[in-house]
Amino acid sequence: MLDSFFKISERGSTVGREVRGGLVTFFTMAYIVVLNPLIIGYTPDKYGNFIGGGKTPHIAMIAAATALVAGILTILMGVVGRYPLALATGLGLNTFVAVVIAKQMSWPDAMGLIVLEGLIITVLVLTGFRTAVFKAVPGQLKIAISVGIGLFIALIGLVDSGFVRRTGAGPVPVTLGADGTLVGWPIIIFAIGLFLMIALMVKKTKGALLIGIAVATILAVIAEKAFKIHAGFIAKGGVEFMTNGTNKLPAEYKGFIIPSGDYINPKGWSLNVPAVPTKWVQTPDFGLLGHFSLFGGFKEISLIAAVLLVFTLLLSDFFDTVGTVTAIGHEAGLIDKDGNIPYNEQILLVDSLAAVAGGAASISSNTSYIESASGVGEGARTGLASVVTGLCFLLTTLFAPAVAMIPYEAATPALIIVGFLMMTQISGIDWSDYGIAIPAFLTIILMPFTYNISVGIGAGFITHVIIRALQGRRKEIHPLLLLVSGLFVIFFLQSPIDSWIG
Repeated sequence: MLDSFFKISERGSTVGREVRGGLVTFFTMAYIVVLNPLIIGYTPDKYGNFIGGGKTPHIAMIAAATALVAGILTILMGVVGRYPLALATGLGLNTFVAVVIAKQMSWPDAMGLIVLEGLIITVLVLTGFRTAVFKAVPGQLKIAISVGIGLFIALIGLVDSGFVRRTGAGPVPVTLGADGTLVGWPIIIFAIGLFLMIALMVKKTKGALLIGIAVATILAVIAEKAFKIHAGFIAKGGVEFMTNGTNKLPAEYKGFIIPSGDYINPKGWSLNVPAVPTKWVQTPDFGLLGHFSLFGGFKEISLIAAVLLVFTLLLSDFFDTVGTVTAIGHEAGLIDKDGNIPYNEQILLVDSLAAVAGGAASISSNTSYIESASGVGEGARTGLASVVTGLCFLLTTLFAPAVAMIPYEAATPALIIVGFLMMTQISGIDWSDYGIAIPAFLTIILMPFTYNISVGIGAGFITHVIIRALQGRRKEIHPLLLLVSGLFVIFFLQSPIDSWIG
């Protein structure tokens, strides 16, 4: 029954590969349970209140809701969409909600706009519009989207591990390590994990990525125990922040103060401090569920301003998912000769409902995660992998301290490997046809360079339409692609439009 329902044999997989793939996907995106509370939990709204109400952050509640919703939606994707795709709170969108939207209204009002955006996308799926747009994209542009996302997630892995860091000044926005130098045990753990995965893949070892993550995590715990490495970041003058319960500022932080007054330890762990927890189980608090006001935001700001915010959320959600689903399909070999994906409508429907669920649970819009490609790289081909990932997220609501053992540096090597695997698809692009080659090039480079999937897709669409028109090949431009390109023009010109409407 399991094989028949998920089509495991038909897609050339096994139950073992699906389980391993589901576990790898979870380990490479489990950070969201820790990171989402840090992004939206410490940001007060227009009235100085935090998510959940009151003047104090509700970090544990946000973490519990983040894991719960991710678990339910990912299982739903596995059972309904039957696709190796996991969902959780969207990075980038949650920052936009915290920094831009919540500053103009209350948190329940901001979450109401998320729910409204999700409902609109759901309607677009049910009417067939979202699927039609997906099919209107030329096949080679879909390949370019997949390759661009491959480079994007490889950059995510390099940045999150600390191998590549953002710079505050200088001729380039990123640099090698800390000020051009690789320092600290976390980088060594990352390198060991990466080369171990490469070695296991070359030897065609089953579970190469999963083994690499597990070994790197164990080494990270040992290194932290032996050398007291501490976190890479401590907020607001030494307040306890992911440092295993100590309020004392370690000596490593002195002299590394960023403009906000926070402390940076260039030799520290990027997010989680890997250590065996003193408490393995915690009782989850789901009190955030249902804290939203559907149309409250329209009372706080003008109608046009609210509509523009919803449009921005919708466009990002819409095309981030198109890119992610396309990339996963190409990597898993699930796209047919016409560029279509099995159960496409069901996949897009679950993803659309994810935005609604994220807003209704007060944790920002949920969306499909490109980190799912790490599970595909481990061999996942069906929705069974998503069910495994979803169950892991549900267990996280109880075992959150155990999840915090896995540092970025142990999980991100898998993203580098998957980026390589996705890059191999570039041979499917006809570089002699400028109408495809130039849009493909812009799509590929702008995703990592702007740290945004939708920007790369939009630039590729607009350029493709313009070049085909200049070539006198207007009949090859699908009307829906023309419409979407026009919407992306509005997206890129949003700042002048905001200024124009005041």
